[in-house]
Amino acid sequence: MGKVVDKLSDVQLRRWVKAGKPIVIADGGGLTFRFRSGATAAWVLRYRYGGKLRVLTLGRYPDKSLAEARDEARKARARIQSGIDVAREKQIVKIERAAAKSFAQLASDYMAKAFPRLAVNTIKQRRHHIEDIIIPKLGKIPARTVSTADVVSLVEVVGKKSINVAELVFTAVSEIFKHGVARHVVTANPCAGISVSAICGKAEPKRQRLKLTEAELRTALTALPMIGGENALAVKILLATCTRIGELTRAQWSHIHFGKAEWFIPDANSKTRKGFTVPLVPAVADWFKELQAFASGSSYVLPARQTRRNHDNGEVTHFEQRAINSMLRKLCARLEAEGNPMRQFTPHDLRSTARSWLTSESIGANVIVAERCLNHTLGGLLAVYDQHDYLEERRAVLGRWTDFLLACEAGREWKPTADNVLPLRRA
Repeated sequence: MGKVVDKLSDVQLRRWVKAGKPIVIADGGGLTFRFRSGATAAWVLRYRYGGKLRVLTLGRYPDKSLAEARDEARKARARIQSGIDVAREKQIVKIERAAAKSFAQLASDYMAKAFPRLAVNTIKQRRHHIEDIIIPKLGKIPARTVSTADVVSLVEVVGKKSINVAELVFTAVSEIFKHGVARHVVTANPCAGISVSAICGKAEPKRQRLKLTEAELRTALTALPMIGGENALAVKILLATCTRIGELTRAQWSHIHFGKAEWFIPDANSKTRKGFTVPLVPAVADWFKELQAFASGSSYVLPARQTRRNHDNGEVTHFEQRAINSMLRKLCARLEAEGNPMRQFTPHDLRSTARSWLTSESIGANVIVAERCLNHTLGGLLAVYDQHDYLEERRAVLGRWTDFLLACEAGREWKPTADNVLPLRRA
């Protein structure tokens, strides 16, 4: 007696899918219906080739009906009988199709898969490098045919303008090809074995972060009203909380809890991709309250100030952080022109200034508390075993630091005394 085939019916299939229970059942002749909980139903054909069990995926159900699956299975069995390994044949077609992908297609797939794991600023920067610099040069070339010479040529062109940008572009190209190797789109990474320094030479040393002196802090804080009330408040908050400029420009009022005197920086806004609570000492909380008047009902603490940046739904987006960089440059230039020596500083220099002052004799924070004030990850065994968040210790240290800044702003002398020294838990 021949093997029984066509054992299933459409009614049964619909009932099994509706029940949502995992099931694997044969229709006969190797055609099998497979359904897993939380997944899609699919048709597969089981057969033997060279004595080994092989499986060919025919398609999803109900996209491919029972009748269509049976018809495709019959055609596949006929090819198997003529000596063709249909599963391997399909695999080869898939590989050849992947090999035909252009570099632009590979780059697009990389961005879709990798970007959700990256920090917001990294995504913005890398997207710019990929879409505006790399794809115009390599985009139309089949990914598998991009050579080391193509990469070297790209890096040379970019390196003539900026070696630092060339480093970032090279990193982006390499990451795209690593993704391509993992996805079997390319067989090798053409970036392997080469370096930007070998192509362009070494980049100029990066500018050292500044620690503003007490004299510079007094000059800058006194002059901040020159850049406008809202901008002055933003700079003071950055300096007093030790936070990053992007964390403040993306902050929303829903993140500020005046009752608890806390500002929560969510995962999406944090460079470390891990949420962080910043304690707000009274003066800093008052600065946030002053910003509410400037926000005019916006959900953002620092909303964009130009109507052309409104979203389609009318909601105003956040302030552009580059604008504060520009204002600080102009402020320093103006002070210099007026005979007040002031080194050029950036919003990130405010973090390095704060970090340097926190462990100074004047403020007296221990290293661990100072590092946690900047939301730096504790390395080594500390990161594993020390899960304490140091919230109250940070509040005490930031309170003392803010008192010092207020004294600088008001032109008052400030000296560490027993009254303003708070005992901190030892590291």
